[in-house]
Amino acid sequence: MTGALVAAYFVLPIEWIAAVPVPVVLIVAPLILLVVSVWQIRAIMRSDQPGLRGIEALGIIAPLYLLLFAATYFLMALDKPASFTADPITRMDSLYLTVTIFSTVGFGDISAASQTARAVVTIQMILNLVVLGAGVKLLTGAVKRGRATKESAAEPKGVQA
Repeated sequence: MTGALVAAYFVLPIEWIAAVPVPVVLIVAPLILLVVSVWQIRAIMRSDQPGLRGIEALGIIAPLYLLLFAATYFLMALDKPASFTADPITRMDSLYLTVTIFSTVGFGDISAASQTARAVVTIQMILNLVVLGAGVKLLTGAVKRGRATKESAAEPKGVQA
């Protein structure tokens, strides 16, 4: 699934979204991530193999999170090329910047130059902490609940006298 998400990011035409105002993108993108995350957590809890399903969910949610930011940066650069220090910014540049921010490496070869870009990068940095902390806790909690549900369903029912 991760490969399909990355391929879609590079292949699908997203330039038309540049006509959508950045604030709308900043609302819709997290909603997409939220819906997919809730769907994945519910799938973990219903799964016969919640541990494996949790790994699969992480393989969908993490790339989606990164690719949504990469697409946002790419679209911001299309709208206002001076938003970032590199000009032009390609999809690969946007993904590279996103992963650099996520990993806290910060090479500095591409950085936010406009106030809007700096605000979005700041949002990503804060959300990175939330995703790493709360996101992992939610996924592991869902795995534990799924395992508990599976174990309670497998327990033999007591014989009534």
